[in-house]
Amino acid sequence: MNVILTIIHIFGLVTIGFSGLMTTCLLTSQIADDGATNAFFEGSLITFLFGLLMFLPTLRTPKKVSRQAGFLLVAMTWTLSPVFCTLPLLLNFPEMSFVDAYFETTSGLTTTGATILNGVDNLPMSINLWRHELNWIAGMGIIIFAVAILPILGIGGMQLYKAETPGSVKESDLPPRIAQTAKALWLVYAGMSVACMIALRLAGMGWFDAICYAFSAMSLGGFSTHDNSVGFFNSVPIEVVLSIFQLVAAMNFATHFIALRKGSLHPYIDDTEARSFLFLVLSSCVVAALVLQQAGTYPDFLTALRHASFNLISIATDSGFTTQDFNAWPIFVPMWMLFLSCVSASSGSTGGGIRMIRTIILMKQARLEMFKFIHPFAVRPLKIGDNVVKNDIVTSVMGFIFLYFMCIVILVFTLLLSGLDFITAFSAIIACFNNAGPGLNLVGPASNYSVLSDFQTAVCTFAMLLGRVQIFSIVILFIPEFWRK
Repeated sequence: MNVILTIIHIFGLVTIGFSGLMTTCLLTSQIADDGATNAFFEGSLITFLFGLLMFLPTLRTPKKVSRQAGFLLVAMTWTLSPVFCTLPLLLNFPEMSFVDAYFETTSGLTTTGATILNGVDNLPMSINLWRHELNWIAGMGIIIFAVAILPILGIGGMQLYKAETPGSVKESDLPPRIAQTAKALWLVYAGMSVACMIALRLAGMGWFDAICYAFSAMSLGGFSTHDNSVGFFNSVPIEVVLSIFQLVAAMNFATHFIALRKGSLHPYIDDTEARSFLFLVLSSCVVAALVLQQAGTYPDFLTALRHASFNLISIATDSGFTTQDFNAWPIFVPMWMLFLSCVSASSGSTGGGIRMIRTIILMKQARLEMFKFIHPFAVRPLKIGDNVVKNDIVTSVMGFIFLYFMCIVILVFTLLLSGLDFITAFSAIIACFNNAGPGLNLVGPASNYSVLSDFQTAVCTFAMLLGRVQIFSIVILFIPEFWRK
């Protein structure tokens, strides 16, 4: 019983936090006089009262968080928080269905960037800010944020941290306490977000757009204030700034912290994951540009390189900004972009998918297996850099990747059964599962997910949630052995 009360207590605090987040949009709405003031006032009040009803009656509950409670709280936070976040949308747009509103806020909180909204340019300023705030607050993970704050209230955070990001943050050269680590990573995240805002303003954006796009870029969320996404600006400087910060956001923030603290680029050079990520993505930009030039999609290589680079980096990093309708490109390029969305983002980043470190481990394990075929009696450990990877980690990676592909297969077939064509179904699930945003065909960059039925929208929403929590945090709740003492 105490476990349930502890979960309710912490989730109540998280809910109160979202109420506070809504008040920033309430103030924006009042200043801009955009007509959404009542929606944010009522939404914030309802959310605060629900949070208070969960938080206050459980104040005397023991604050120890067990392993089971940690995973359950992660699942609750990602699945129930969007319910409260729908309130401003539902109150401001009474014609919107709950399924669509839940999809939109889940897309924000999972940093997917897929949308069902049309006429984004004409949305109230506060509604647009709300969507982008959801991107930003979720960028480093709601639970990591809670890890930094909850210990102040006497609530342990280690179990939550392990449940949210198992094995994703490098331990060397980081602050020794989990709360200090979370605060350090959030400080880096916030500082880079401010730098991105300033850079976008200098590149030609207005302050409001600069704030919103910085939130989306650093969280790799991909929400936009315009229907044409970044293509609205048609600006090379803006595209360069966003590309750089998307690459930065897709690398491990622990590496950023160490590099900043040491004032050196050596942590990036020494990071196998960062090197592999940058080489794969940047070389893919050149190959994609060559394919587009040869196909006659663009008149010259530099133009092809500009458009291929921005859109490929955006999808590969699981951000989702677009400047072109890549649905009309030769099929090799957009399919390669979707493949990159599966494997490119680093662990400890704001991206999704398999993560680059798992890809490296799987490739090295495959090579090791071939070595054993040739030398069956040799003993050779799997190493990344100078570090030996333990067998239990390799087993965990293989189990994750199996579940990853099985979940995608099941969800794709579910959408096919609902009547979607294969390219739309496959790309929608890949884009949602990897939190990448736009897909192909009906859900391509020139369209959005509003064309889907409620059932299809719900399937895509589930894919976003499953991908954001890295599968295990939800699937493990249905394993009976997990709940045994």
